[in-house]
Amino acid sequence: MIEAYRKLWPNRSGAGKISSQEELEKKIQIELDDELTHPRVRKPKAEKLKLALRRIRESELPEEDKASLSALYKKIAER
Repeated sequence: MIEAYRKLWPNRSGAGKISSQEELEKKIQIELDDELTHPRVRKPKAEKLKLALRRIRESELPEEDKASLSALYKKIAER
């Protein structure tokens, strides 16, 4: 799943350094919480999830990778 994430976000800072499932989940949590954006312009978690799921759906990843990544994003968003 790490490789699928890297393909989905090829230019994302730090994506190439992810080496474990735990690191991947932490990176997704940071993305969904919009932690790298200034607090006044942060988007709600639901909106960030919707955008990520759309990007996954529209990507050229294999269907199995799309399903796995989507499920992981949803699982992390529920935390």
